[in-house]
Amino acid sequence: MFFSFNNRPYIAVIGDIIESKKIGNRSEAQKKLKAVLEDVNEMYSSDIASKMMITLGDEFQGLLYRGDNVISIIEYIQIKMHPIRIRFGVGIGKIETEINPLIPFGADGSAYHHARDMISHLKSEEKKNKTSNADIMIASDGNNEGLELLLNTILSLCTTISLRWTDRQREAAYNCTLNGDNQREAAARLNISQTAVYKLLSKADYYSYKKALDMVSQILADIRVNAYV
Repeated sequence: MFFSFNNRPYIAVIGDIIESKKIGNRSEAQKKLKAVLEDVNEMYSSDIASKMMITLGDEFQGLLYRGDNVISIIEYIQIKMHPIRIRFGVGIGKIETEINPLIPFGADGSAYHHARDMISHLKSEEKKNKTSNADIMIASDGNNEGLELLLNTILSLCTTISLRWTDRQREAAYNCTLNGDNQREAAARLNISQTAVYKLLSKADYYSYKKALDMVSQILADIRVNAYV
């Protein structure tokens, strides 16, 4: 099951800090976010059509050529910015204006419109439910409603799982996610036994969480600008 398009789709990512006004030192948080986005721009330079950059005090955006690493980019930002939470709108569609690879300002098209709509939808749901049922939502051009519903349901369940993690479970999960290796290496970095890492990850439902996100990544990996090599 993959997306269907009649055009060359880009992937727009908009991030928005949740409850930013409650952050104690907003200036330091913004500096940290700026540094994290600079890391993303360097690490994923071959994916990026327009660099990730802060556009407003609490918001940032960027544009990608392809979908291979969308989830990895979002996970990296989430992990590095923890405990600050961020909602992400992902829009897949056209860009109808000139793209500046250094600055994500000025570009317009359905990709950005979809991403903005998803941010608005997440905010609306948070107000109705008094909590966040999801941190990431995806929308696209074309007749992809069924696939969007599937992906957004998976992402919502992943958010539900991660919000239940204890500090120790989150530490183990984030360590494995960032380093992409096994329990033995994670145990060495955390200075605990491999058995302890296994118990933390098992109780956190980490492997179900990771398998679900990997499935989302696999589906998004099919998206790329045709002219991009």
